[in-house]
Amino acid sequence: MAVQEEYFDVLTKTGQKTGVSKPRQLYPLSLGLGEVHRDGDYHGAVHVWIFAESTQELLLQRRSDNKDSWAGLWDISSAGHISAGGTSLVTARRELQEELGVNLPKDAFEMIFVFLQECVINDGKFINNEFNDVYLVTTLDPIPLDAFTLQESEVSAVKYISYKEYRSLLAKEDSGYVPYDVNGQYGQLFDIIERRYNENNVARCLTLQKQLRRYAPVSLSAELTGLADADKEALGLLVKAATIMDEIFYLQVWYSNPDLRDWLKKHADASDIDKLKWAYYVINKSPWSSLDENEAFLSTADSAIKLLPEATRPVTGWKGIEYKAAFPVKKPPGANFYPPDMDKTEFEIWKSSLTDDQKQVATGFFNIIKRHSEFNLDASIYNKTVVDAEHLVHSTHDLYTVPFSQEYNSFLTKAAELLHKAGDLTSSPSLKRFLHSRADAFLSNEYYDSDIAWMDLDSKLDVTIGPYETYEDALFGYKDANFLQQETIFDKSERIHNEYNAGQQATFEAFIGVRDDKATAQLKLFGDHLQVLEQNLPLDNIYKSKDVIAAPIRVIQLLYNAGDVKGPQTVAFNLPNDERIVKDRGTSMVMLKNVSEAKFKHILQPIADQCVTKEQQELVDFESFFTHTICHECCHGIGPHTIILPNGKKSTVRLELQEIHSAFEEAKADIVGLWALRYLIDQNLLPKSLLKSMYVSFLAGCFRSIRFGLEEAHGKGQALQFNWLYEKGAFILHPDERFSVDFTKVEGAVESLSREILTIQAKGDKEAAKLLLQKHCKLTEPLQIALWKLENVQVPVDIVPTFPIANRILKGGH
Repeated sequence: MAVQEEYFDVLTKTGQKTGVSKPRQLYPLSLGLGEVHRDGDYHGAVHVWIFAESTQELLLQRRSDNKDSWAGLWDISSAGHISAGGTSLVTARRELQEELGVNLPKDAFEMIFVFLQECVINDGKFINNEFNDVYLVTTLDPIPLDAFTLQESEVSAVKYISYKEYRSLLAKEDSGYVPYDVNGQYGQLFDIIERRYNENNVARCLTLQKQLRRYAPVSLSAELTGLADADKEALGLLVKAATIMDEIFYLQVWYSNPDLRDWLKKHADASDIDKLKWAYYVINKSPWSSLDENEAFLSTADSAIKLLPEATRPVTGWKGIEYKAAFPVKKPPGANFYPPDMDKTEFEIWKSSLTDDQKQVATGFFNIIKRHSEFNLDASIYNKTVVDAEHLVHSTHDLYTVPFSQEYNSFLTKAAELLHKAGDLTSSPSLKRFLHSRADAFLSNEYYDSDIAWMDLDSKLDVTIGPYETYEDALFGYKDANFLQQETIFDKSERIHNEYNAGQQATFEAFIGVRDDKATAQLKLFGDHLQVLEQNLPLDNIYKSKDVIAAPIRVIQLLYNAGDVKGPQTVAFNLPNDERIVKDRGTSMVMLKNVSEAKFKHILQPIADQCVTKEQQELVDFESFFTHTICHECCHGIGPHTIILPNGKKSTVRLELQEIHSAFEEAKADIVGLWALRYLIDQNLLPKSLLKSMYVSFLAGCFRSIRFGLEEAHGKGQALQFNWLYEKGAFILHPDERFSVDFTKVEGAVESLSREILTIQAKGDKEAAKLLLQKHCKLTEPLQIALWKLENVQVPVDIVPTFPIANRILKGGH
């Protein structure tokens, strides 16, 4: 008889694709079929659990009597193998649809864990080595049993059972149920449900309160008297356009994120805990806490309830499935830029099939990646009658690109309209040019010209708006030689962007402020002397560059920010990211002075009060803190970048240092920034009054950055610097557990570390870099003492701003 075989991808013992596919066991072994289960090959499958909140019950299905494994036993709500070339979430959706007649969108499925099942049954003839992606679908109430349409070849019956009773039956190894070890990996299912629905609300309130206390609330404003009346009128339109960047960003973080936001906001006044959930969500703009390495502080149980009337066959008197808009416990590394079940291998196979122009689009900043199969599943749910021609064209690959201008068209059309109106109003020619060109870019998806216009901006009203940052897209450590290690930076106060960020998708954001003309004029000093600093670096001359490009610097007083500004607040940024512009023109820097002032007042000053000796506390001042922040940004532009390796090959520091480059580069900018300030003071270009205060302010700043943890770039870099300077005797710990600077040793220690880091970068010596970090990037006892003190007195970690001027505009005032 003719037999149609289904093939599976063969996986390694760690779950990676081997590139080999083999047929599964579909029929009795006497037919000679079924290599995967005969040979015990590792392969992939999905488990889908339907859980009813109101009754705390799980849906079980009884496996058909003709199944080749566990025939006639009660099992998971729905399950199935992932066919060769298939993917996890699409398989989960299809299996639920085929086996039970339940057709749900992807936001109903929460990936909760991966379970490796290894067992031998049927007298050793069926060897099952299976990686199961386990999904949870959370409904408000049980789905009526009459609503299911059972696939007879797979399922003979369904029933609901209390999750506690089911766990008990599995623990007793009841013969009527497919066995799972509830004390092993599979016990996670029951643990997750238990935690969600039996958590002490008082304890949860206390945790959220503690998390909120890490942020000091501040009101940020600016003097508008220097703005022309036309610019004040334009300001109102720009603030409204900025709020649209927020809307897009929420969606870019995760597809159910906007539903979660709207639900939390609507219910914020329902109880104390609801108020706290909303307050902390507003800071993070997602259910993942920025200051806790993106650990979830909410679960799907907290999420929005959505109604889908036609997900099953109709039942009289039943309105349809009410389900929770799901999100995973672990923050998805690819955010909402890629299909949630896409892995790197699938992306690389697809990319290799593209033309050079198509590859450029697929790895560009301004597109997202979608699935044809997902589109078709969604079309069946929402009864779409119009199908894009693109989805009718035969394609050998499931993935395709969608430009931002199409994906976010409704948002960007409105934003473009507001920018054009503001551009018509403003009195500044350069701002007018930027706003009109950026509005056009929103709809064309071509951002080059508007990025150039932004760099040329010379206006009292300063605006940055559009897709820039790539921090949300952490899916790829490398995409290929040109797409390099993603830097996850919680404190984005010292971000540096350049051509090597290419290949990740950009998030939308906006910064609107008033230029501080006096401070901007003062900063010209750094740009004018960047080449001089390069030539005098503590580094062998052979490694020094002859053509340093100084980034123009603008200082602004921030009036409003939106979009990708969550958790700790940015105090400076270098843009654009477009490698073509960076290569030809360099970047421009914007410093947010009032944000820096707020951080100094609410964080650095209290840190100094706790950790610095009484005699040196008065040396911690804002001028030193802000000047070093500026110098840090400038020093990203000096030192080795493009290098020649010992074998004569041309490379870059980032390519050679790979995943440790970020920490090293941050440490370099910090320590060389200190060296550069000393050099400029010695040249009488900066006041000598800065000399001592910059070192003591830096000491206090070490503790600020290390509080973000040694897992992120700034924390690692800061630990390296602190421990080096401490070992050299430049920093001293006193018996009262306070610190001071030894001014006779600090200059030499700063110069020696600067030379060490710069030389390692110049040689592209990853091994030397690793050894330096291993030796010094530790939470040493002095650091532990300081961090314990700061935790004990609860010094804030960052600020959460409000914007009174913008809020008045949004409420219809002036």
